[in-house]
Amino acid sequence: MDARFNMLGNEIAVKFFKRFANASLVIHQSPLPTSTQELVSLRASQINGCGWCIDMHTKEAAAAGATSVRLNLVAAWRESTVFTEAERAALALAEEGTRLADAHHGVSDETWAQVRKHYDDDQIAALVSLVALINAANRLAVIVHQQGGSYEPGMFAAALS
Repeated sequence: MDARFNMLGNEIAVKFFKRFANASLVIHQSPLPTSTQELVSLRASQINGCGWCIDMHTKEAAAAGATSVRLNLVAAWRESTVFTEAERAALALAEEGTRLADAHHGVSDETWAQVRKHYDDDQIAALVSLVALINAANRLAVIVHQQGGSYEPGMFAAALS
């Protein structure tokens, strides 16, 4: 399957991408741990079937020191012992915030209470923004069939400079 459209080969799409990427910098520079950012991005991308984003966030997480065991268990985080309580709260928020159409309640009060327990207001603002942003990124890539496999760690950061 080939990509349907080159988002970086169109003037309007490039303008949008630059602004979209700048929004991601706010999250990247926030006090939310980078490891949590990558786990959340990876989990939402798995749910949405976004090969490009799975490729990107797996490789960025590994480059930042995530072990293969942790990366391999993200999809089954509830049935594993390698994630902290804080990471588990963030992963639950990522899942519930991604599966809005599947869950009549959206993000549950229980999940929200766990997020509040482990993160301060700035980290929560970044976490909620991240869930929204990664879901938007997944949709962009899935719609145009942007395929995974060619991403190299640091490519996204390099594109911002």
